[in-house]
Amino acid sequence: MLSIERLYDGPEAPSDHLELSFDYRTRSRLRARTAGGVEVGLFLPRGTILRGGQRLQASDGTVIGVRAAVEALTEARCEDPLLLARAAYHLGNRHVAVEIGEGRLRIVADHVLGGMLAGLGVALQAVDAPFEPEAGAYAHGHQHPGEGTSGARIHEYRRSA
Repeated sequence: MLSIERLYDGPEAPSDHLELSFDYRTRSRLRARTAGGVEVGLFLPRGTILRGGQRLQASDGTVIGVRAAVEALTEARCEDPLLLARAAYHLGNRHVAVEIGEGRLRIVADHVLGGMLAGLGVALQAVDAPFEPEAGAYAHGHQHPGEGTSGARIHEYRRSA
């Protein structure tokens, strides 16, 4: 098994790729297989969130690219910016990871949240796409009481020096 313990930002192109859902890209400890079939173990600092396009470096120097996997999502759309902001507020109030785009919000498909959004009056559509939600507005590793290690799921800002 190939051990990966760090991000890579050098000039070398990846020789293989790791395709992961957003949920798996928020885990600091993970066992997975690359697109080329190589078994890897991720041992990254707690709170690390991998984004599609990032690169990792294995202990043997191998560079592995990260791809955001296609996921079942719910897309909320509306022409009214105030209504869209209201929908975003209610999702954020529930600490839901949200991808924000031009006139739309995307969340991982969830019938309860979909019902809430429909009740607010936004149009919903099921889409299959890579999921890249917004980063949170708190410092890296921000957590709320009782959340264990899950508090960093959408919080990726780095502490300033």
